[in-house]
Amino acid sequence: MRKFLFVLFIANILLAACASSNSDAPAKAVEDYLNALVAKDANKLPTLVCAEWEEDALIELDSFQAVTASLENVSCTQSGTDGDTALVNCTGNIVASYNNEDQRLDLSVRTYQVVEDGGDWLVCGTR
Repeated sequence: MRKFLFVLFIANILLAACASSNSDAPAKAVEDYLNALVAKDANKLPTLVCAEWEEDALIELDSFQAVTASLENVSCTQSGTDGDTALVNCTGNIVASYNNEDQRLDLSVRTYQVVEDGGDWLVCGTR
């Protein structure tokens, strides 16, 4: 009986871990997108966004080409859903430096729309 309870306990822990990581997937997708954006990774960025939003994402990437960009205290969480779309809010800033001047772009003013496509969560716009 003890062995059965132990196995049941371990199974519950594993299921909770899987559920937790799946619910964090939309937030991680946004964080990955933001990291690719500030790294100016034009090859990776299209793999992190839906096809409908790829052009907008590349335009956003272009806006960072003349600056040095970094993330400051960024944390993203899923705040809700709208149909099949996960809504993700972030805190923190993108710090864009040009000519030794820093400009902080507050990430909390946007809500990211994230969709699941073939098992991958992709950023697909903002609100």
